[in-house]
Amino acid sequence: MLPVLMFPAFDPVLVQVGPLAIRWYALAYIGGIVLGWRLLRQLVRETPAVATPEQADDYVTWATLGIVLGGRLGYVLFYQPATYLAHPLEALAVWQGGMSFHGGAIGTILATYIFCRRNGISPLGFGDRLAVCVPIGLGFGRIANFINGELWGRPAPDWLPWAMIFPRAGLVPRHPSQLYQAFLEGLVLFLIMLALSRRDWVRQRFGTLIGAFLICYGFFRICGEFFREPDAFLGFLFAGATMGQLLSTPMVLIGLFMVWRARR
Repeated sequence: MLPVLMFPAFDPVLVQVGPLAIRWYALAYIGGIVLGWRLLRQLVRETPAVATPEQADDYVTWATLGIVLGGRLGYVLFYQPATYLAHPLEALAVWQGGMSFHGGAIGTILATYIFCRRNGISPLGFGDRLAVCVPIGLGFGRIANFINGELWGRPAPDWLPWAMIFPRAGLVPRHPSQLYQAFLEGLVLFLIMLALSRRDWVRQRFGTLIGAFLICYGFFRICGEFFREPDAFLGFLFAGATMGQLLSTPMVLIGLFMVWRARR
């Protein structure tokens, strides 16, 4: 017998009352936004203060729109453009799943920039504080992926004690890559960002925390993709890389530039 675990059959719906259903995936978004908002209220007041807690409250609506609209649009454009060009109305069916972190990041950046310009806030200073909060939502999102039994890993070696069989992926034992990514992109990245935000000289150099986030997330995402099964409709792309790796590489480069620019 090989040391294989069976995927626990979680119900993707947490609570259902009549036609109203609350799914784990939606709860992950809500939890990430709420906890991130509470942390952001504290971070914006730390020296040098970049905004007021009340402005952080107002920003939550902007962030939610940026995450949801950007995440969905990014998935449509980056992963299945031909499908949604043929059936454009299906792009609105967010309840069917399909969100892209990179699209959500672009949407959040645009929403943040517009919000800061309208309120006379430094976009880089505010973005630095926001970057510390983002890993909370990323970690919750990956856990929700695991609960949904989606985005499973590549086939695992025979000796791996936590290799897992995902029923929707056949009978091949696989890496629980969702948990790998939740650990790296969620917990580890959050601890790194929180530790950096505790240093005065980092907070004073606007753009440093954004750059650090881009570098660390891009690196962790590239590493995690080596264990994650690529999407069936995409497979492996240029030089055997996945779409996630190709989209994360520019993030690392932009992050390095921003850290260098902030040091100047």
